[in-house]
Amino acid sequence: MYATMIWSGNDLAILDQTLLPKQVKYLTCDNYHQVKDAIKTLQVRGAPAIGAAAAFAMVLGAKEISKKNDFINELKIIRDDLISARPTAVNLAWAAHKLYNIALCSDDVTVDIIIQRMEDAAIRIQTEDVKINKKMGEYGTEVVPQNAVVITHCNAGALATCGWGTALGVIRSAYAQKKIKMVYADETRPLLQGSRLTAYELHKDGIPVRVITDGMAAWTIKEQGINFAITGADRIALNGDSANKIGTYGLALICKAHNVPFYIAAPVSTFDFTAPSGKDIPVELRNQEEVLSFNGVKVAPEGVGAFNPAFDVTPAELISGIITEYGVLRPPYTQSIALLRKKVAETK
Repeated sequence: MYATMIWSGNDLAILDQTLLPKQVKYLTCDNYHQVKDAIKTLQVRGAPAIGAAAAFAMVLGAKEISKKNDFINELKIIRDDLISARPTAVNLAWAAHKLYNIALCSDDVTVDIIIQRMEDAAIRIQTEDVKINKKMGEYGTEVVPQNAVVITHCNAGALATCGWGTALGVIRSAYAQKKIKMVYADETRPLLQGSRLTAYELHKDGIPVRVITDGMAAWTIKEQGINFAITGADRIALNGDSANKIGTYGLALICKAHNVPFYIAAPVSTFDFTAPSGKDIPVELRNQEEVLSFNGVKVAPEGVGAFNPAFDVTPAELISGIITEYGVLRPPYTQSIALLRKKVAETK
């Protein structure tokens, strides 16, 4: 699979995911504004990948303001501007805050040293993401049934991360153990991340995959013997409520009706330990033209508007388990996430 992003030391080359699978093209960003725009326009997407991109954007931003007298305040403006690009994906804020705090806690050294420390941290975020994903894959394989017929939504693979993937990382690990019989990928309207990206990744890896429209999920589960569901997440609250690409909530409801276990795979950086429940997760609203058009062609009548939330929030009671690099969390999530939070604090 192609690298999601490549850091040269002076610029960040981002794989333009809006062009896949027809075209493989990298966008070279040499300032933080370009990275922000790439995040906003989904040229780079997926919570972990957005986090890594934001970290490198902070480095680029720091280099741009390195000669300014009020370096820390200027960096804070850059941090807040970056976070505004995709308000739901908490990995973006997590990475931006992490890089800003490195600068904030380095007031006894030169700006050049601060920037070097920030760059080192951004590189660590990128490299550690792959290790974290593979660890999730190991834990996740344990809950995947033999001869699994899987359904997934959106893209939570190598393209949504820095390599391997979260939900697709679990599928990849399970396939290596000969547990996967078939994967059904929701196309994921309105931007088709499932059909364009998930199907592309799985097909490239030789993993059997079929694309279905989002509206076919219930009938496909009933008729095709689907026995396992897994998606990624963009933000997880303290009670286990989880935000993910729009359509995930509906899929979870369908799985509940058919007694199909529904899992989420997400790293610790996707947990929002300040959000008590899904009510505290901001849901991004995107341009209505994404719904009113299909592949650049207007399909709705002129004068008709659209409601276009980018995410929905799946209530914790619909989630069978949350797969993390620390293991599989089980209900009640208020307890298991509290224990996870304690583990994270102990390892820092």
